[in-house]
Amino acid sequence: MSLASVRAFFAEKAPDIAVIESEMSSATVALAAEAYGVEPARIAKTLSLRVGDRVVLIVAAGTSRMDNKKVKALFGGKPKMLGLDEVADITGHEVGGVCPFGLKTPLPVYCDVSLKAFDIVVPAAGSTHSAVKITPQRIAQLTGAEWVDVCELRPAEASA
Repeated sequence: MSLASVRAFFAEKAPDIAVIESEMSSATVALAAEAYGVEPARIAKTLSLRVGDRVVLIVAAGTSRMDNKKVKALFGGKPKMLGLDEVADITGHEVGGVCPFGLKTPLPVYCDVSLKAFDIVVPAAGSTHSAVKITPQRIAQLTGAEWVDVCELRPAEASA
């Protein structure tokens, strides 16, 4: 269902963007980088957070790490990652396939400036075996995202 909602989103809003599928799981940044043949930093991961009574999605470069102090300062509360069941219930996407497209419930989307280091990034597309290749600017445009600086970009880890 989730992959279908993402396909429908792109069919309506950006028919030039094709959802790509992989036999390999892309449930983690490392697996997605391998499955789609890109460096881990180009995987655009979507963080599902609860801050107070709000749920927000932050899309960031794959090797970046959320800075809790920056998130707290921006949103006015301590961020907490959503639980596994909550993620699927709220976004309509399974963990490992969460993306800002084709959401079950409209949510505020924020794009971290760590994405701007890349011309093309690869976010998931609603399942652990699907993704899209897209510019960071297009993600923001299609989702109505606001650009924020809440992550620290880190070099890829040497060990898996």
